[in-house]
Amino acid sequence: MEHQLETEPGVLEGSTMFEFSFDNAEKPFESYNGMNVRLRYFLKLTIMRKFAANITREHELWVINYPSQQLSPKNPSIKMEVGIEDCLHIEFEYFRSKFHLNDVILGKIYFLLVAINIKYMEIALIKKESTGSGHNVYNESDTLAKFEIMDGAPVRGEVVPIRIFLDGFDLTPTYNSIHSKYSVKYYLNLVLVDEEDRRYFKQTDIQLFRLPPENSKREGFAQLEDPDKQPPSKRRKKKKSSKSKSKK
Repeated sequence: MEHQLETEPGVLEGSTMFEFSFDNAEKPFESYNGMNVRLRYFLKLTIMRKFAANITREHELWVINYPSQQLSPKNPSIKMEVGIEDCLHIEFEYFRSKFHLNDVILGKIYFLLVAINIKYMEIALIKKESTGSGHNVYNESDTLAKFEIMDGAPVRGEVVPIRIFLDGFDLTPTYNSIHSKYSVKYYLNLVLVDEEDRRYFKQTDIQLFRLPPENSKREGFAQLEDPDKQPPSKRRKKKKSSKSKSKK
């Protein structure tokens, strides 16, 4: 948008104030400063001079958008089973798949079969930025944080809890095809390393969103309790009983 200030041609001497207003200026996307792309909003002032170069100044604005509609209450958990035949079988669960920027990621990892010597296990929060479109898409990843959540070899039936606080990181919401130019997604990468330094990993995408400040206070973390009220021991017993029946 462009707006011409109401002033007569002449000489400016000293400080002068001009009023201006941009009504109904559209700002559909948030400001973003990424690895390979930037989205900027700024005010640009140009003083036109007849016999000399024009004077130009810019003042950047940082735009943050909050959801205009009520968020869907549906927030399914993420459950997956991974492993190596006759060597390793684990089940990991994240209690939800959508998180606000000051949220806490909660989950558990269940070891159902362990026949290899695992040295340690770590989990990483990864940001992936995609720029371009069609066949000309360039992807770049950045590991925002990495945590060692287990040290030493686990045994069958062991449960490892996961708890990651997001408010300590510089995060943005998940962006999907902004102006058909770029996307930003976030992933949780679970890695197991054995004593021969072989790495076994599984990556899962999560969705981040922004809440208004009054809705993202720590008082709301009471809602982050484990939604699965059934103790893990009972869940494991059910799986064992089903296996024993299948063997018969």
